[in-house]
Amino acid sequence: MSGGLFALLDDVAALARLAAASVDDLGAAAGRATAKAAGVVIDDTAVTPQYVHGITADRELPIIKRIAIGSLRNKIVFILPAALLLSQFAPWALTPILMLGATYLCYEGAEKVFGRLLGHAAHDTPAAAEGPDAERFMVTGAIRTDFILSAEIMVIALNEVADQSFWPRLIILFVVAIVITAAVYGVVAGIVKMDDVGLSLTQRSSGLAKKIGRGLVAGMPKLLSFLSVVGTAAMLWVGGHILLVGTDTLGWHAPYGLVHHAEEYVHHVAGVGGVLAWLVNTAASAVIGLIVGALVVGIVSVLPFGKKKSHA
Repeated sequence: MSGGLFALLDDVAALARLAAASVDDLGAAAGRATAKAAGVVIDDTAVTPQYVHGITADRELPIIKRIAIGSLRNKIVFILPAALLLSQFAPWALTPILMLGATYLCYEGAEKVFGRLLGHAAHDTPAAAEGPDAERFMVTGAIRTDFILSAEIMVIALNEVADQSFWPRLIILFVVAIVITAAVYGVVAGIVKMDDVGLSLTQRSSGLAKKIGRGLVAGMPKLLSFLSVVGTAAMLWVGGHILLVGTDTLGWHAPYGLVHHAEEYVHHVAGVGGVLAWLVNTAASAVIGLIVGALVVGIVSVLPFGKKKSHA
């Protein structure tokens, strides 16, 4: 009897160890998938603060909360089931879909570049000054852009765990969706409220606190402007890189081969070869993104809805 009990306990312990190992494996896979999508995560983090630029302080966190909820809904309700179904029944469609999303990112980035060059961006009226309808429209636009970025994140993560069976894939992607959304919008909330923290510090009795507070208040508008530039550049970089890799995957190897050859040329530079190779790839991806985006902007501008948008 005791022998049977000890055997049962051994079996339970073995199952527990197996379950723990499975949890560790899932956690490691989720970590790898999240890291693989880091480029788009940076893009998402840099793009979002521009949507609360010019908004009154009391509306910043509510707007970020609405965008974050929309982002999580995008990932879990729409993108996750679609990505799993595609990976299960039509894995060949993932790369073209990823490239379509990348083309939209290139279009958004190029449109912002041309808007800055032509001076259109400088005349934007803050949503807070235009009323709740404009704010709602802005939030909808932010969630729509986030949908593309979220789709890129989830598909990149899915490609990283494509060798897993269905249920581990589901769990990993669910974890990735939660973690990335919390991280991105937590950082964004911290960024946009940093000036309020600075204002609070300026009212302290400590001279050092006042100095830090004044620095934060003076520096945050510059940081938000910088993040807007970074977000635009990241759109072009991420979109161009996905197109570069996607064309290679679909069989057109020349563009990727050319960039890869340029990377190898500088990779052997002592000490900084790895950094130079990354810069070459990033610059080439951004140029590709700008070219593709400019073509799409040109095409859209001659379409009926594009003309209406430009007149508006």
